[in-house]
Amino acid sequence: MTENPIYNKATEAPQTPANRTPPRSDEESSSEQTRIDLSPPPSDSLAHPGGGRVGATDVHEWNPLRAMKCVEVGDYYYKNGNYKGALSRYREALQFKPRDATATFKLAQALEKTKDFEEARVRYQEYLEILKDGPRADEAKKALARLEKQ
Repeated sequence: MTENPIYNKATEAPQTPANRTPPRSDEESSSEQTRIDLSPPPSDSLAHPGGGRVGATDVHEWNPLRAMKCVEVGDYYYKNGNYKGALSRYREALQFKPRDATATFKLAQALEKTKDFEEARVRYQEYLEILKDGPRADEAKKALARLEKQ
């Protein structure tokens, strides 16, 4: 029978191998007793103005799945005639995935419905920059021609 390097039969007590740390004694502090100060440094507010407020200009982590979900919810609002709700969700989608062609095109459509023709024009142009020959390129071009007349 091979001898286990962690357990010594002679002493009937576990032995610590050379590559492992020994167990803590009862006198040492545990992680429950250790307090770590996670508050930001005093100068942090200078580096991050607006300190903790979440707003439309905040940058989010790139998350295409969350962006897709925002587009789905935006579509629900759009179909039900809640264009302001749709605008909000399409904008949120673009925060999680900037230059998303679908969200950009749908945002342009919602902007057109709310009669914000100037930004709608900008968004249709952005869509064409993202996908010059995309599946909705013809629609975007027609919308731009229509908006030029506005």
